[in-house]
Amino acid sequence: MIPNIVAGLITSVLLALVTLSWRHRGYLPLLRTTLLSSGQLRVSVATLIRIKQDDCYVLFHHPYRPSAYGPPGGVLKYAPSARRTLDALGFVEHRVSEMEETMVYDLRGFLPARHGIGFMRWYATRRDRECGADAARRELAEELAETGHPELIPLVTDLVLEPVRTVFEPPRRVGSMAYRTMRAFEVYDVVVDSPAAADLLRALQTLGRDATETQIIAVNSRDIRHGRHGWHLIAPQSAFLLGDRRLHEDLPALR
Repeated sequence: MIPNIVAGLITSVLLALVTLSWRHRGYLPLLRTTLLSSGQLRVSVATLIRIKQDDCYVLFHHPYRPSAYGPPGGVLKYAPSARRTLDALGFVEHRVSEMEETMVYDLRGFLPARHGIGFMRWYATRRDRECGADAARRELAEELAETGHPELIPLVTDLVLEPVRTVFEPPRRVGSMAYRTMRAFEVYDVVVDSPAAADLLRALQTLGRDATETQIIAVNSRDIRHGRHGWHLIAPQSAFLLGDRRLHEDLPALR
């Protein structure tokens, strides 16, 4: 009788594990962190815009990583209505004092590792947060102002963006940090369906090829894989313009 009871218990445990794995099949790399860790998890969800012509990709200078360039884009923002859900997950924003005002409502912060899957499941519902295309347009307008080209901002207003891929990076150590970081990136292409879209792409490609322009550069896929274009470093998230695999480690930001 006892062997039957033990066999029944083992079967029940196995069925529970299979059910858990199936429910969270999109986030299996998170299971180990969620089930076995009691520490903190840093999360960040961002959008990137792929501005390319043939094998020419346009990258913008990163203000907090001198000499580094990456695709326009940035962190998505959550709506105030998401606060109750995020509080239940233990989410606390990660803000840098120099960027305090611009980081309000950013979906970048810390939460208990056991809530990692819960956070990603909420993010996947697309409720109470900025959609990727809206975030991309907002960030592009902001970055055009930062790079000294506000005259191009009106061309962004009605820009149509088409999803290319969503890349999910499971929790990983970044440098010597005690916590793991989990990221998701939504990558978009510009749809050239209007004179404004065509003018914007043409202007950005021209700026990228201009040797006197210091804030916007044009690189090719070999540069992105190498991680450098001449004297310029290429930010590691640029690899997601080519595929879903990271090629280089993070560049440290200014503190």
